[in-house]
Amino acid sequence: MCGVPWRKRHTTPPGVAVNVPSDLSMGERIRWLRERRGMSRPVLAGLCGRGPDWLKKIENGERPLRDYRLLLRVAANLGLTDLGVLTGTGDVMQPISPALHHESIPQIWTAVKRRHHTPGASVSPDVPSLRARLDAAWTLWHSARFNRTQIGALLPDLITDGELAVRVLDGPARREAYAVLATIYHLAQQHIAYIAPAELVWVVADRGMSAAQYADTPEALAGAAWCYGNALREAADPGEALTVVTEAAEDMRPHLEGLSDDARGLYGALRLHAAVTHARQGNEGEAWASWRRADAVAKSLPAGWVHRWTVFGRANVDFHAVSVSADLRAAGTALDYADRADPSAMPSMERQSRLWTEAARSHLQRDDHTAALHLMRRSVEVGPEAVRYTPASRAVIAELWRTTRGPLHREVVTLAEDVGVLAG
Repeated sequence: MCGVPWRKRHTTPPGVAVNVPSDLSMGERIRWLRERRGMSRPVLAGLCGRGPDWLKKIENGERPLRDYRLLLRVAANLGLTDLGVLTGTGDVMQPISPALHHESIPQIWTAVKRRHHTPGASVSPDVPSLRARLDAAWTLWHSARFNRTQIGALLPDLITDGELAVRVLDGPARREAYAVLATIYHLAQQHIAYIAPAELVWVVADRGMSAAQYADTPEALAGAAWCYGNALREAADPGEALTVVTEAAEDMRPHLEGLSDDARGLYGALRLHAAVTHARQGNEGEAWASWRRADAVAKSLPAGWVHRWTVFGRANVDFHAVSVSADLRAAGTALDYADRADPSAMPSMERQSRLWTEAARSHLQRDDHTAALHLMRRSVEVGPEAVRYTPASRAVIAELWRTTRGPLHREVVTLAEDVGVLAG
């Protein structure tokens, strides 16, 4: 060999206290802790929904880790119960919860992996019946307070039956089945976001895109671009996310007048996606230009119309004005839009919950902890699982916990424990 004696790698199991050298930077601490856990860089990066190059730059000090949501995710996946171990602020106890998980993921994984092993059926699949089941599932996703738990029980059979349909049908029926299958995978992607291994998220996103391409309709292609853009944005690739959604929208734009309401609604959803992505990058002009394009589409659609699964419509455009403003750190503008928004016009409990979270985030930007706490309680009341399993909502509660002092602190701690941001 090369003359260096082989030494057994020393590993420390999660939850065991470790004494990190005090002179290390945060990136060096992440590397030190990762290696003590016996964890490779690709594994930790994947658990955080990122690539190994991203983690390498952080560990080498080439890229700061400022996103509090990602900081919590890294710490949780390193098995830490005190965020101060990672940040080096050992004098301030910052307890964190374990990494997010959901009991439905193993069954969904199995359904996704067994696509080529579905037994043949003696009767051809009924595509209209499958579509009706899917539409009912989307309605449940938006209307149920505990939507992930309820949808998680339905998805394995929907995936299995959708895959069977595209295998045994031919001609126009097969294309219709592919359109349904694409939307099944879009629902699965919404469900597993933030709670599944990165590889499952990418398999599901890719399956949705592939099925949409086989269906080859404007609605299918636009919906797939919207979902694939979501996956790219959450994987810290906003530039590619913008490319995907903008190209899809531009392909549709010359034909808008002749398209169905569903297709035009998806066009609007693509523009809203671009608006938020631009806002998160600090591109104010582009963000509001994209929002105005979506606003124009909403005005052209029938009053009260809502797309059945993206819930694009008048209310969703108004809700996104709050998100865009909050991402641009224009708290006053965000709260003005929030005051004018009508939650009762939004049929999605998850989107209503997000509205209150965005308003709470804006209050927090103004150091109004009382208002932020009140709105996060409302967010939890409307969509408890939307808060528990969404990093943006958890980040607001974590920031409340970190910065609130005085009599409110005990109430913040209780809320953080209730939604699993802090270990109880």
